[in-house]
Amino acid sequence: MDRTKLSSKGQVIIPKSVRDAHGWKAGTEFTVEATPAGLLLKPRKKGNLKRTTIEEVIGCGKYMGPTRTIEEMDKAIAAEAVRRFKRAVGK
Repeated sequence: MDRTKLSSKGQVIIPKSVRDAHGWKAGTEFTVEATPAGLLLKPRKKGNLKRTTIEEVIGCGKYMGPTRTIEEMDKAIAAEAVRRFKRAVGK
C-alpha cells in the first residue's frame, strides 16, 4: 500500500504507481467527494461536451454513396443478419 501526506498548502501527492496504473498525467482534473471512509477522487471527463441529438450530428459521417431509403436499409440489414446467421451455424 502506498502512503502520502498532506502538505501545509493542502496538497496531496498521488503516488506514481497509482498515477501510472490509471494513466493520470500532470494536469488531470478531479472531482473530490467526501465519503464516510475518506475522500473519493474521480477524474473529470475530458472536454465539456454537451449532449447532442441525432439531428444535430446527422451528415457528419461524410457518406458519399447513393442515398438509400429506410426500406432499402432495413432490407440490407435483414440480409446481412441472415448471412451472418448462416455463417455461424455452418450453412
